[in-house]
Amino acid sequence: MIKISLDLMGGDFGPDVVIPGAAKALERHPELMFVMFGLKEQCEPILDKYPKLKAKSVFHDCELAVAMDEKPSQALRRGRYVSTMWRSIQAVKVGEADVVVSAGNTGALMAMAKFCLRTMANIERPAIAAIWPTLKGESIVLDVGATIGADSQQLLDFALMGGAMARALFEIERPSIGLLNVGVEEMKGQEEVKDAGRLIREANIETLEYAGFVEGDDIGKGTVDVVVTEGFSGNIALKTAEGTAKQISTMLREAMSRTLVARIGYIFAKGAFAVLREKLDPSKVNGGVFLGLNGIVIKSHGGANAEGFAAAIDVGYDMVKNGLTQKIENDLKRYHAKQLPPKGPEAA
Repeated sequence: MIKISLDLMGGDFGPDVVIPGAAKALERHPELMFVMFGLKEQCEPILDKYPKLKAKSVFHDCELAVAMDEKPSQALRRGRYVSTMWRSIQAVKVGEADVVVSAGNTGALMAMAKFCLRTMANIERPAIAAIWPTLKGESIVLDVGATIGADSQQLLDFALMGGAMARALFEIERPSIGLLNVGVEEMKGQEEVKDAGRLIREANIETLEYAGFVEGDDIGKGTVDVVVTEGFSGNIALKTAEGTAKQISTMLREAMSRTLVARIGYIFAKGAFAVLREKLDPSKVNGGVFLGLNGIVIKSHGGANAEGFAAAIDVGYDMVKNGLTQKIENDLKRYHAKQLPPKGPEAA
């Protein structure tokens, strides 16, 4: 049995999407239990429409919800201990739930999660990892916006955490890792990235296969299982990809309805377009994972529909089932143990 903590008020649509999304996730994973945090007057009438879900849920009435446009510092001051977001995170801290899923304000969610759960030992900065559709299937990209800038050691930490997530999500024994750069040549790029490449290569981490530098077009190709970058460039890459997917979808729709011949052609190619739409559907890979915290936090897209939110719950389910936190802790311990000076006669 896996317990999912839900911030019912998060996202653009709040309980109107979160509750139906939870119901869909329960259909796929009947062993799930839910701990829900919301505003009673808004949530209970919707929850009553899903008796199976309600029977497997515990609902907690809260004082307030964090607004989507609220500044992280303001949300932390106003919503600490009393908001649906804070209390859903706290449920993981106290062991009432195994993972929290929220579609709320990303900055506020990260601030509260970091303050409440704290970062793991030897981790300076948490990262947001996104699941990315590729020509080969899916890959992981991090960081996509938790923090701006990262030094070489932090990029190495991201590689360790991203590799652990790939093993948990894709069940790959030794995932391949690439550092996002402006070229694949060793002399190119910022000093932090070049130093990170050297650190990862010299560390010779047994759970990772370091593939060197990768470029922006390698993300969609699926050249590596995990693409490591810092939050500024990672967020730009993510938003660019989302915008390009919408642009392609809109342009195809317009082209297919422009002339009679095009409309007839669409009828014959309808199956192929359905496959393309499925691959470009962001709800199928919805759910960013906050890595580096003492607990699992899943961030759903704020504009996700019920199917998209259910997909975010699926990610949380997989992360718990496959022991993400333990995998990260084990990889960090192994790496840092190798950095310690030898003891006893060898030290002399």
